[in-house]
Amino acid sequence: MTATTIFVLMLVAALSLWTAIPLGWIWIGSKVAETQFPAVGPYAVVAVGIVVTILADAWLIGRLNALYVRITGTNRLAPMRPSWLKSMRDTGHVAGTTTVVEAVMMGSVLLAGAAFIAWFFLLAGSPLPNQ
Repeated sequence: MTATTIFVLMLVAALSLWTAIPLGWIWIGSKVAETQFPAVGPYAVVAVGIVVTILADAWLIGRLNALYVRITGTNRLAPMRPSWLKSMRDTGHVAGTTTVVEAVMMGSVLLAGAAFIAWFFLLAGSPLPNQ
């Protein structure tokens, strides 16, 4: 149960790399800006804030991965192959398994991409003017 919780926390932290961190810093930059016209200050706040927060989030993902390894004793996920695809000779160790961090990052990119596609096609309005 704790390994699953750590995996989910790693997934949430990785998903925030593509969603919450950039959007949060853009919102903060909009609150720092005094006018609607471009200025260096808000852009600098957003750029530095995103970089620093992403580095902190990457450090957190690394710490959670170390905790996962300490709890489970491995940083690899078990191969997920359906039983109907297994051969009678598939009893040995599979060398090409995925690490936990790889699975978390791939999952977060896929979830962020799916959220973007859903937003783009379902929630975003048409950029064309109504005539």
